[in-house]
Amino acid sequence: MMEQGTINVQTENIFPIIKKFLYSDHEIFLRELISNAVDATQKLNGMAALGELKKEIGDTTIEVSIDKDKGTLTVSDKGIGMTADEVKKYINQIAFSSAEEFLDKFKDVEDGKSIIGHFGLGFYSAFMVADKVEIFTKSFKKSSAVRWECDGSPNFTMEKADKKSRGTDIVLHIGDAENLEFLEEARIQNLLTKYCKFLPVPIRFGDQFLSDEDKEAGKEAEPNIINNTAPAWTKKPSELSDEDYKTFYKELYPFAPDPLFWIHLNVDYPFNLTGILYFPELKQTYEVQKDKIQLYSNQVFVTDNVEEIVPEYLALLHGVIDSPDIPLNVSRSYLQSDSNVKKINSHISKKVSDKLKELFKKDRPAFEEKWESISVFVKYGMLSDDKFYDRSSDFCLLSNIDDEHFTIEEYSEKIKANQTDKNEQLIALYTSDKEGQHAYTKSAKDNGYDVLRMDAIIDNHFVNLLESKLEKTSFKRVDADTMDNLIAKDEVRESVLSEDQQEKLKTLFEEGVGGQQVTIELKPLSPTDAPVTITRNDFMRRM
Repeated sequence: MMEQGTINVQTENIFPIIKKFLYSDHEIFLRELISNAVDATQKLNGMAALGELKKEIGDTTIEVSIDKDKGTLTVSDKGIGMTADEVKKYINQIAFSSAEEFLDKFKDVEDGKSIIGHFGLGFYSAFMVADKVEIFTKSFKKSSAVRWECDGSPNFTMEKADKKSRGTDIVLHIGDAENLEFLEEARIQNLLTKYCKFLPVPIRFGDQFLSDEDKEAGKEAEPNIINNTAPAWTKKPSELSDEDYKTFYKELYPFAPDPLFWIHLNVDYPFNLTGILYFPELKQTYEVQKDKIQLYSNQVFVTDNVEEIVPEYLALLHGVIDSPDIPLNVSRSYLQSDSNVKKINSHISKKVSDKLKELFKKDRPAFEEKWESISVFVKYGMLSDDKFYDRSSDFCLLSNIDDEHFTIEEYSEKIKANQTDKNEQLIALYTSDKEGQHAYTKSAKDNGYDVLRMDAIIDNHFVNLLESKLEKTSFKRVDADTMDNLIAKDEVRESVLSEDQQEKLKTLFEEGVGGQQVTIELKPLSPTDAPVTITRNDFMRRM
C-alpha cells in the first residue's frame, strides 16, 4: 500500500533554498551521500564484530553508477538498510530537520566563503542537483523493503518495494541542464577521487578501461575501485617502512620528487589527530606552493585550505591531517578562537621542530646536506612564531662561503675572538651574492674574517630577527663599508697623502660623479682594502 505525506518543516519549501544557497558548492552532494553509505556499512561491520548478525555480511563495496538514458545517478550500499519506520524517522524527520538547521546556520554568512568544507546537510544535499530522488532500502532486520520518493516539494510517497538485498540505493533523477555534468563519467570519477580517495569502505565506479587487445584476448575488466581503504596515516609508524611513506607521498603527489623526510602524527588526547606531514625540497627563491596539506575528517576529504588550522609557515609542507575534532560547520573567525584548533596548531608546530631536532642530533652530516632545502622553512617558522624560534635555535644553521655549517651559538663562538669590535659588539659579516661581491669577501678573508652566505630572499628579514634576538651582535653586509669601518678596532691608521693631495683627490671624485647625492670621504685604509669603495647603509640594503 502506498503512503503519501507531507514533510513537516517550518521553512516554506526548503528545496529551492538548498539549491540557491549551495549553488556554488553543489558538488558536495556526492561526498554527503557516500559518507552516509560508509556510515551504514560501518555500522553493519560493527554489529557483525559484536556477533549481532546471524548471516555473513559478504561483500560491502559501495557502488556508484550512471544511467544516461534514464538520467539517473545511483549510490548503492550494502549496509544496515532501513525499515519503513526508520525511513519515516531518519528521512522525513531527523534528516530534514538537520538540513533545515544547517541552512539556517549558514544563511547569514557575511564573507560568502565557500562552505565546501562543511558537513551536515546529509541526504538532502541530493536535491541540490536532482529533480527527484528515490530511495530503495531493505533493513538487515526481518522486514519488507521500502521505496521512498520526493520530487523537491514538501510531499513524499512511500510504499513497499521488491528489493531483495540488504542495503540502500539512492537514485537521483537529474534533468536540469545546469546539473547534467553529474551524468558524465569523467566528472563523477574526479569527484570520487577528490572526496572519497581514502574512505574506509571500497567504492566502485564501473570497471577499469580494457583495451581492444585485452578484449580480443578474452580478458575481463577489473572493477574500478576508487579508494585506498587503509591509507598510511591510519596505520602505526611501526607498521610502515620508508618505502611505504614514499609510496603514499606519490599517491598524494604523483609528479613530485621524493620528500626529504616526514612526520607521522598520532594523537588521541586531548584531541584526535592523525596524519603525515612531508618536507619537500624548497627552492631558495621561496616559491611557496600553498594548498598542499589536505584536511580530512574520518578519512573524508574536507579541504586543502588549512590556513586557520595550521600555522602559515607550515603551509610549506605537504601531506595529510585528519581530525574529527576540528569544527567544520563554523565560520573562519570561530576557527581562529576554537580551543581544539589552537591545540592542534601548537601540537603540529612542536612535532615539526622536535622532528628537525631529532634529525639534527641523530645524523648532523645528513642534516647539513638537507639544510639548503629546508632552511627557508625553518627561517620562516622562526620569523613567524617565537616558540618555534626558541625550539629551533639549537639546530638552525648558518652557512659560510666555504660551505661550512654552524649553529647560531657555534658561530658566535667561532668569530668572537677576531670579529668583536672596539665597542665589544660581535660583528657577523655576510654576503648576499658570493660571486658579485667577491672583491669584498676576499678583503674580509684577507683580514682573517669569516663571511656568511645569506642569499635567500628571506635572509634580509632573518638577519633583522637575529639582531633582535642576540645580545650585542650585529650583521653587516661585506659591501656596506670598508673593513675598518665594518669591524672598527682601536687601531689608528695614518694617511700617506698630504692635506693638499687629499683635497685635490676629493675634488677629482666630486667632478667625476657629476653632482649626484653622494658623500665623498677620504680615509686611510687597510692594505688589503680596495682603493675605492662605494658604500650604502646596511639597513637600506636590506629593504
